[in-house]
Amino acid sequence: MPRRINALATWLLQLGQDEVATVLLHRRDVADRFVRTMKDLATQLTDSDSVRAAEDTLDQGALDVLAVIVAQVNAGTVDTVRTELGCTTDEFERAFQQLKDRALAWPDGTRLIAVNSVRAHGATQGKLTPRPKAPRRRTASEVSPVVAAMSTVDGVARLLAHCEHDTFDARYTGGIATVEIRRVARALRVTDQTLRLWLELGVEAQLLGVERSRLLPTEHGDAWLGSHPGARLAALVAAWQRMDWRPDPDQARAALRDYSGAAGLALRRGTLARFSAEEAFADTSELVEDLVWERPAVHDRRATAAVVGELESLGLVAGGALTKLGVALLQGGDVEAAATELMPAAAEKAAFQTDMTAVVNGLPSPELSATLNLAADLEDNDAARVWRLSAGSVRRALDTGLSADAVLSRLAAVSEAPLPQVIEYQVRDVARRHGHLTVTDVKSCVRAADSALLHEISKSKRLSSLKLRFLAPTVLASDRPMAETLAALRRAGYAPTGVDSGDQSIVENVRKLRAPARGERRQEGWWRTEPDDLELTQLAIRLVEQERPTVGRGTPRAGAARVLRDQNVFLRDEEVVLLASALVDGSQVAIRYASGPRRTETHVVVPTKHLEGVLSVECADGTSRELAIGHVREVALPG
Repeated sequence: MPRRINALATWLLQLGQDEVATVLLHRRDVADRFVRTMKDLATQLTDSDSVRAAEDTLDQGALDVLAVIVAQVNAGTVDTVRTELGCTTDEFERAFQQLKDRALAWPDGTRLIAVNSVRAHGATQGKLTPRPKAPRRRTASEVSPVVAAMSTVDGVARLLAHCEHDTFDARYTGGIATVEIRRVARALRVTDQTLRLWLELGVEAQLLGVERSRLLPTEHGDAWLGSHPGARLAALVAAWQRMDWRPDPDQARAALRDYSGAAGLALRRGTLARFSAEEAFADTSELVEDLVWERPAVHDRRATAAVVGELESLGLVAGGALTKLGVALLQGGDVEAAATELMPAAAEKAAFQTDMTAVVNGLPSPELSATLNLAADLEDNDAARVWRLSAGSVRRALDTGLSADAVLSRLAAVSEAPLPQVIEYQVRDVARRHGHLTVTDVKSCVRAADSALLHEISKSKRLSSLKLRFLAPTVLASDRPMAETLAALRRAGYAPTGVDSGDQSIVENVRKLRAPARGERRQEGWWRTEPDDLELTQLAIRLVEQERPTVGRGTPRAGAARVLRDQNVFLRDEEVVLLASALVDGSQVAIRYASGPRRTETHVVVPTKHLEGVLSVECADGTSRELAIGHVREVALPG
């Protein structure tokens, strides 16, 4: 690593102010560290975290070139790299310029040297990946996103209703398991990916929360349901901005907590930024391919395509172009005003048809949606939503304790016209057959041949928590599971045994109680503000001016002196300055050099190059040789 740092520092010393400023502009994270000299800058530029961040900004072509330079062990040339990649000079220069602008690779004579790359190691070698054809564009046309936006807002509302009336379990370790997502997705008749988007939006917008391992609506959710559809959409758009999970349609993943880092933020922001309101993409798949080539560290085909789908479902993009809502979000405008203008007011009534359907034009109000979901099933969730009444859906309403008259009264209250007679016949017909059979929930049974013993047990106050009741003279039903029933009977002084469904005794194993381990503490970091462009330019000017002499003046190069001082502990300061001056001026100096144990030689030389701790010199006899800086014992003027 020291040799690579010295090589990078030597290359930086050859750059002008504008070129150093370009490096700093592309590597802002190193500029706010302790940088006094070019060697300090080179040290920071080779930091592995900084290198990884810089490589994440490269396109695929630049990554291909970097991978070949690394594979050729910093001994390759422009010709060898071009030959291996099979690319033209222009293609190579474009990619290599990216690497130089970020100080990830640079020329050293004819050789090409790279930093200790993080992403290039193990990269597949082959032809240079060409940039895809530019995505085709056309003039944007007026395409309304209202249908997709209403579907998403209504979907989140349906999810809130499901969580309130049915279970949606969370894992005890946090998040929602994949199997649970699939179960609820089938119940709501949507894809797993769509449900996960609704779920993440609902939680991020604070509409849903976890209480005792169950997902439930929050008070914010109640207020959200009662607000205007435009305000509801604006809240979901604001939540989408904060989502940092990365969509992965090819892999089943748990929701809410099954992610790390902020990869999703960069993915979503980068995708949104490529759309405009004036021009539309003829095919968004072409845009996806271009993004994947442009930022492979951030984008991949499936995830980026999923993000485009999110943009369309929230009404930010329609017909391949930004909508007014998308423009407001991208430019920091009034998102709620744009959403309110987009979304119509919620519908309060439905049109009931003779084919047992109820049609709602637009987004239903919470009251209308709750009534229709009670007694009907949602069939079509488009611009016009269609619910269908059936024997099963009516029975579901009766199961809540409502009578036939109560169900008909609630349906009539949300109907635009009197209910069709066929709907009344259907409700009353189901009500006549409702409740002929009853089912009792039993958690466990207590059996005994002695009925008197069972009567004694059923009367015991110590066993009242079991809510025992007779199913037969020799069978008691318990309201608690078998393990709890056994424990209660034993505490009361009885000696029961557990049996399985085949009347075989169950051997009980006593579990050892253990306390959960405390989770690892996480230290909160302090965020530093990155320098602005003016500060970076000023830093570049200061570094170049202090490290390089002014044109026409033969003053020693201070930067070279500092590097020499770091590599030699024997020379006095005036000797270091003299050697650095000779490097700048091309003048002669006398060097006493340790050529072996207890043996030194004196040479009158002209220093020509200093790289990685080695001093290249021209001797008085016209020959060239290389001297290790650490072996120089004395520097003086000739004679």
